[in-house]
Amino acid sequence: MEELYTLEREVGRGSYGVVFEGHMAKTGERVAIKRLPCSNPECIELYLQELWAMRATAQNHFNVIALHSCLLQTGPRSLKTLKPGKLPLRLVESVLKGNVSGAPRSQEGSDSQPNTQRKAVTVSALKDRTNNVQSRVKPYDKTKSNERYPTTPQRPRSRGKKRPVPSEDEQQVPLRHLALWLVMEYCDGGDLNQYLLSSLPDAQRNHSVVKQLCSAMAFLHSLGITHRDLKPDNVLVCVTPKGPIVKVADFGLSKMSGGLVDGDLTRQHFSSTCGSDFYMAPEVWGGLTYTAQADIFSLGVMFWAVLERITFVEEGTTQEQLGAYVCKGRWLMPLGEALWENADLQLCIPMKFKRAPPLPPPPGPAVCTLLLEMLDSNPDARPTANQLESRVRSALKEDSH
Repeated sequence: MEELYTLEREVGRGSYGVVFEGHMAKTGERVAIKRLPCSNPECIELYLQELWAMRATAQNHFNVIALHSCLLQTGPRSLKTLKPGKLPLRLVESVLKGNVSGAPRSQEGSDSQPNTQRKAVTVSALKDRTNNVQSRVKPYDKTKSNERYPTTPQRPRSRGKKRPVPSEDEQQVPLRHLALWLVMEYCDGGDLNQYLLSSLPDAQRNHSVVKQLCSAMAFLHSLGITHRDLKPDNVLVCVTPKGPIVKVADFGLSKMSGGLVDGDLTRQHFSSTCGSDFYMAPEVWGGLTYTAQADIFSLGVMFWAVLERITFVEEGTTQEQLGAYVCKGRWLMPLGEALWENADLQLCIPMKFKRAPPLPPPPGPAVCTLLLEMLDSNPDARPTANQLESRVRSALKEDSH
């Protein structure tokens, strides 16, 4: 690794990987390096989906995170750069077989454990196997409110896991060194939550963020990529003298449609309930089949929160998060869940309350109308990503007059 990149410091950590700030050894260019340990087939499958989606986007759009290269680690000091367009056969074989290919027997499971007690895994190549999150929201405890933002509503800790949790058997079979390293462009502004909430509201900056996200989504959908986990945490920011450049990132739950029906991504259906509860569309909450229009709903939630500075706080944390919701007494309910329970629910845009001070000016009538269309309980009534880009610009221009 030292011959190619220098790891400087850890900048992020999750259940499934670690992100480092680093530099290219030859040029000194700053990069983000994400290490994904390939310890079980479920994780490997999601990593390969992320790699495949990022290779498809490559460095072709300003508002999508750029992948510089990918390396496969097979030993403590053994790294191999993967060729463009190629997937590591050992990892593909691990997904197909349901166990980590080439793992020593002692790592695949205890010999004293009968085969009947091991979890059988049968998968097809890059099959859709994502987590199901449908439990209800519990009321938040006012005694645990954020001292710094006493007026900010609290949200119980998210029940949904972004990626499936390995079973006990799978946790006993890690490979110490097998890992994928994704080398990506570095974003110095943090994620969208950190960037926007760390400064005073600025309507022009908010409008720029919304327009850039529309452009990114139109690009991804044109390639047949449905993100399926759009949220502020998965949007990174590069700070420039001309303003922020936002980058859609984290394609671990994304799906690629190789052959679109009549060139239309809205005809490609998915079935796995996945994503983050505050941003999931009603049809996803309901366990129905859904299309790329679920991404449009997620964008609608984000846009509403960004434009009005609507936030909540996870229980047990002090970190504000951008997200719109429905208040039911002392409960905070995700919009998608509320609309699944009542498709005729009337959303109040602008919200005018439960917003984080200081407050930006509320969105104008044209933008409010567009937000309501994006958040329609009927996926077919929402604008497509291609339509949305021009609709947003038109609505912002109309309201400016």
